[in-house]
Amino acid sequence: MTGADYFVPFRTKLRSMRSEPFGADPAGARLQRILNSPNFADGVFQNPLGARTRPSGSTLEFAKVYFQKEQRVRRAPAGTVPVHATTLADLAAPPATGLRLTWMGHSSVLAEIDGRRVLFDPVWGERCSPFPFVGPKRLHPVPVPLTTLGDVDVVVISHDHYDHLDLPTIRALAGTGTVFAVPLGVGAHLERWGVAPDRLRELDWNETAKVNGISLTATPARHFCGRGLRNNQHTLWASWSVRGPEHRIYHSGDTGYFPGFRDIGAEHGPFDATMIQIGAYSEYWPDIHMTPAEGMRAHLDLQGGRPHGVLLPIHWGTFNLAPHAWAEPAEWTKDAAEEAEQAAAFPRPGEPFEPAGALPVDPWWRPVSAPMAPPRWRTATAETVPGGAPVARRDLDVAGER
Repeated sequence: MTGADYFVPFRTKLRSMRSEPFGADPAGARLQRILNSPNFADGVFQNPLGARTRPSGSTLEFAKVYFQKEQRVRRAPAGTVPVHATTLADLAAPPATGLRLTWMGHSSVLAEIDGRRVLFDPVWGERCSPFPFVGPKRLHPVPVPLTTLGDVDVVVISHDHYDHLDLPTIRALAGTGTVFAVPLGVGAHLERWGVAPDRLRELDWNETAKVNGISLTATPARHFCGRGLRNNQHTLWASWSVRGPEHRIYHSGDTGYFPGFRDIGAEHGPFDATMIQIGAYSEYWPDIHMTPAEGMRAHLDLQGGRPHGVLLPIHWGTFNLAPHAWAEPAEWTKDAAEEAEQAAAFPRPGEPFEPAGALPVDPWWRPVSAPMAPPRWRTATAETVPGGAPVARRDLDVAGER
């Protein structure tokens, strides 16, 4: 240590010692953009509607539910998850309709849209964690190796949580020629991991980047950010509208329900397909994740209040991140879709489908799932979410299992 080192601020020293999976803090011109953002106030990025970003209720009560043996069994598949076996062969020919989606698990989706390939929230790592030995582990293998997936025009990141922004995956993609579209501040992580600045398109809400003939717009979401114990809210979270010459699609990222979905739909929709987060919800964090009923409501809001296009449920099935049963999000989304008369796709991980063609609708999760009782807490209603449209509501005391 030199004499000059002694006077370096302690926080700066800690940042320099931080291991790579934690990423990097925004600085310089990037930090100035953040400070100038209309969505940044009081030292943090703000949600479009107030949200609790820390678990509510009793920590002891939550721990009892989460670690109870019977509940742990319900949160994992009861057998081998049936991953689609011929993904690469199915992707070899271009989509006949110009739009094809391939859910790779969790929130990772390959979208082939009007001759371009967009990869949303790619996570190919074994754990969504900064450490290789602890943290939520995959419940099924990735459908295809990342190296065999082929060229990708744009990688889109919704926010910097570990189950959406994965260091090993980004490092692998950094060696390709792809462009990265990310929310404001997230570029600091990617630059540290080897992505060249000229391949970054770093956007605030309602900003648009054009790449190879498609438009990518960062749209609002109701969530939070952070990759460490100290969460300074200096990276933005976003949902994404992607528009090609012929098709429009939407990826929700992680978000709680809020009335702004209607505004996004009015500005950028209606959409041929939406990819909507419907898993990892809990009564302990009701503001930052959606239940299946809320996810259906969000889809309808995005479509102008009526059934339209196809809903692809995401953010479920791959990692154990919440107290609910492993397959519960898919089961209740299927119910919600039938009640709303809305087309929804339920592919196995790695199973491509075209929204304008035949949809995968087989409830493939049932043979490998423990019995599922109806949810024991009510979804939010029009009265609890300002501006929300009425949706079906399950009674807390309904009996029976599936």
